[in-house]
Amino acid sequence: MWLEAPLQSWGCSSKFGRRETLGFPTKSGVIGLLLCAMGKGGEQIELLRRLSGLSLSVAAFPRMKRSGESEKLATLCDLHMVGSGYDDQDPWQNLMIPKKSDGSKPVGSGTKMTYRYYLQDMAFAAVLELPDDKVLAGEIELALMDPVWSVCLGRKCCVPVERVYQGIYDGLDQALKRAGEFAAEKGRILSFIVRDGVYDECDDVMTLNDVPVKFGTVKEYTDRRVSIFYKEAV
Repeated sequence: MWLEAPLQSWGCSSKFGRRETLGFPTKSGVIGLLLCAMGKGGEQIELLRRLSGLSLSVAAFPRMKRSGESEKLATLCDLHMVGSGYDDQDPWQNLMIPKKSDGSKPVGSGTKMTYRYYLQDMAFAAVLELPDDKVLAGEIELALMDPVWSVCLGRKCCVPVERVYQGIYDGLDQALKRAGEFAAEKGRILSFIVRDGVYDECDDVMTLNDVPVKFGTVKEYTDRRVSIFYKEAV
């Protein structure tokens, strides 16, 4: 999958007031994109059980400078004021003002400030292992070619500018080679690769709480460890 957009946001442990983004797509985000393409809403516990164990590798491709070096990751902070400017005496506008869990008015105006972070002008190749179930693998491929619901890159405002589905390959090396060729055509250069698991030769290791167990209203995730390989070590 090729994930390219002016803005992307891949939250991992963000809270409501401050929604940060990782520097690369999360497993929950990529699988959520797949389920969106397949038109699968709700908890989807059984389908997630079949998908969440599949290996995911991500290669990052920022723009290339004239010097031939890669641009650094750039983030954007967007300040939102939720519930601001509404007349609480108007029954319709009053519905837009945040309330406490019991429905009563909060202390003050009820306005909530949120800080939302985005990656700017990035492209990623997300290489996801296909399941052994050929029927399910076929459903995934068809969904990515003709999504049931519109796909986005982390949030609904993050609309992809390139076709997400870029084919099926025999292995990770072949997929990454093609991704590098595709990136070069776009004036992009490899910056780093993220792989499932821990490798002795990697440059960094992270623990992420981004393996989805249950979607829906109350989401559940488990941890995974990933290794990061920077360009010089690839």
